[in-house]
Amino acid sequence: MPTRRRALLVLVLLAAASLASLALALALGSIAVPPGAVFAALLGDGAATDPGVAIVLELRLPRALAGFACGGLLALAGALMQVLLRNPLADPYVLGISGGAGVGALCAMLLGLAGVGIAGFSFLGALAAMLLVFGLAHGDGSWTQTRLLLTGVVVASGCGAVVALILTVAPEQKIHGMLFWLMGDLSQVADVAPALVALAVALAIALPCARELNLLARGAEQALALGVAVPALRRLVYFVAALATAAAVTTAGSIGFIGLIVPHLVRLAIGNDQRLLLPAAALAGGALLVLADTLARSIVAPVQLPVGVLTALIGVPVFLYLLGRGAQR
Repeated sequence: MPTRRRALLVLVLLAAASLASLALALALGSIAVPPGAVFAALLGDGAATDPGVAIVLELRLPRALAGFACGGLLALAGALMQVLLRNPLADPYVLGISGGAGVGALCAMLLGLAGVGIAGFSFLGALAAMLLVFGLAHGDGSWTQTRLLLTGVVVASGCGAVVALILTVAPEQKIHGMLFWLMGDLSQVADVAPALVALAVALAIALPCARELNLLARGAEQALALGVAVPALRRLVYFVAALATAAAVTTAGSIGFIGLIVPHLVRLAIGNDQRLLLPAAALAGGALLVLADTLARSIVAPVQLPVGVLTALIGVPVFLYLLGRGAQR
């Protein structure tokens, strides 16, 4: 099968898998809802007094959509960072964005804020970390991939130290909520619209640049020779990836490995054409996080596990396998 036709087939299959993952998320849980009742609730045919309607529309649908949006954002950010750093195992979290968001969220919790307050502080922390990394990496001249990566690692380490300090001085009654947020939690999502809008905006900005990203993936010198404005493209990619990560972390907390594993696996399936890779990564990341969250609230129901624990349990062995595979090559 020609490569492009195969890539389009994979894209269609990922779209179908995304819909299937959303359907499973609406049906499964501590209280199972029959597929017929799920579709009736979505179509508005269910009785208003039916508890299944309330469970689907008020509890599971917002959570599933938030999980899909956050997974898509993290996978898209990972794909962009892997092009930017020319490293197939690069991760958006290495830039310290997650750490900055964690510091902001924990500060809000320490002040007794909740809901919008935590989301606002989290986004401000992520934005501050992004600007700090970019400012330090840029210095007096243009930054390089290595300098950006090292600066992100240093800022992430500093944010980790601040998080540990906050957990040390926090009152005992607040530590549980703080730890749950740090491990990733979709149960407290109040409004899914910002994450969905962020995913749509990130794709709308990144996809028109797909051709230039393909050239950048071959090397900055070759891209420059072919007329690509490499410095401006790098800044655009960095900001889109950082803001996508910030939006995901603000919504769902710290969820690892989605941005690392998903783009790499999708690249193995369809190649490195960013015109197909970016939307495919967003679909695959969204589907994976929805499935992980469904498992997190179903495995030991009615107890809900942090979804970040499930993604780590899935991501660690996959990452080690890919690392070993790359070493063999």
